[in-house]
Amino acid sequence: MNYEDPWYDALASGWGELDGAGRPAPAVPSARREESGTAIRARDVYVEVQRSAAFQEVRGRYRRFVVPGTLAFLAWYIAYVVTATTAPGLMGRPVAGAVNVGMLAGLGQFVSTFLLTWAYSRHARLRRDRAALELRWDTQELTRGARGGNS
Repeated sequence: MNYEDPWYDALASGWGELDGAGRPAPAVPSARREESGTAIRARDVYVEVQRSAAFQEVRGRYRRFVVPGTLAFLAWYIAYVVTATTAPGLMGRPVAGAVNVGMLAGLGQFVSTFLLTWAYSRHARLRRDRAALELRWDTQELTRGARGGNS
């Protein structure tokens, strides 16, 4: 089966796998009739969208948040582990009663995880979701046009 979507994984849907006898399972015929000589194929639409300035802007916004956020969180986590390993006296220093610096830093790991998750979802909602949805609709319309109006 020649599916024109480059992001489509045939094996994930169970097509193209072996049947019980070790032979390839028969291909499922397409429900719609598609001409192979279509001027614009869906694959070309996705490549065109991927090269567009709007798509690059959405990906750029994603990377500008995720890369620094990941690096900061990793640095914080590694600093916690290294400090706990190399400076047990510092981590064991009491702060209030039975609570010590190590316990506060460990709880800080949980708090920072939740804060980073909240910041990511807020950033996605405010900076990327609308642009990504518009790209999705544009891609759907272009793909529908490439397939002859039926989708």
